[in-house]
Amino acid sequence: MLLKTFRWAFVVTALGLAAGVLYDGWTALGIVAILSVLEISLSFDNAVINAGILKKMNAFWQKIFLTVGIVIAVFGMRLVFPVVIVAISARLSPWNAVHLALTDKDRYQELVTDAHPSIAAFGGMFLLMIFLDFVFEDREIKWLGWLERPLARLGSVDMLSVCIALIVLLISATTFGAHAHQHGGAHADKAETVLLAGVAGLITYMVVGGLSGFFEQRLEHEEEREQETEEKAGRAGRRGSPVALAGKAAFFMFLYLEVLDASFSFDGVIGAFAITNDIVLMALGLGIGAMYVRSLTVYLVRQGTLDDYVYLEHGAHYAIGALSLILLVTIQYQINEIITGLVGVVLIGASFWSSVRRNRALRTAA
Repeated sequence: MLLKTFRWAFVVTALGLAAGVLYDGWTALGIVAILSVLEISLSFDNAVINAGILKKMNAFWQKIFLTVGIVIAVFGMRLVFPVVIVAISARLSPWNAVHLALTDKDRYQELVTDAHPSIAAFGGMFLLMIFLDFVFEDREIKWLGWLERPLARLGSVDMLSVCIALIVLLISATTFGAHAHQHGGAHADKAETVLLAGVAGLITYMVVGGLSGFFEQRLEHEEEREQETEEKAGRAGRRGSPVALAGKAAFFMFLYLEVLDASFSFDGVIGAFAITNDIVLMALGLGIGAMYVRSLTVYLVRQGTLDDYVYLEHGAHYAIGALSLILLVTIQYQINEIITGLVGVVLIGASFWSSVRRNRALRTAA
């Protein structure tokens, strides 16, 4: 099972490392390997969250996530995204941005660094909304009951998560955005940029998340109605409508997953510049890491890990909350990627250990 799920990740690793050696020798191999580890360590919480969504999809959409989704994740976010950011911020054509990335790597890194406030604000707000909507929902299983119970009661207030997110955005724009670092250590007033990018992240979350939730609810209602019809008639009922709705629901959930992955990848892409400013090596290293995150997501789903270790999803969402705040803080201050990665690993590790202890206690009681 393990080898079957991760076989493509192993193949991509071998091809990626070989491509690195052919591109720029053995030094490049080391850089690609380091970037791969960086991406995996920063994105473990991403895999847990993805698994929670992916387990609602059928096998077909899980395959789409692993094929089309990985193409979007690797080429879209790890290669095209930094180029698009440079093209927009420097008002260059995409071809000129690619030429700049390959011929003047220092200038390319400078332009990406200058665009960091808008990237961090967009990703930070998207992830913050995921965290807030999770902690404000009253769920049966609670990990940190002393915190989650009062937050669930507060969650009955309409639009509370949006209000808090906007307050956090205003504070970030007026404190961090007003003194955002630019290349070379200079400061610039990026408050307006941070506000616009943050609102864009908020709108993206609400549109994509809202559509996926809407179609998921319709699917559930149709399935309940179908089951009632079958029970009354004592025979198979209609099949066409639920399948069509399943397609729509799965499509928007897939779209939601891709935007989610994009937000998670921001810190990896930005952090990669601390190691190299060569977009080819970045694409190879981060692409390998993305493949492992994708494979880990499917493995968690097929093994039923989230059902066995019930607090894992909680830990991952707390890691998302921490990552969203870290992204917003990086608008002004530099935070080492090791710290970012460790926060997620510690929170998920703690939730895993709590799940193990809960399972032991349940077995003892039985």
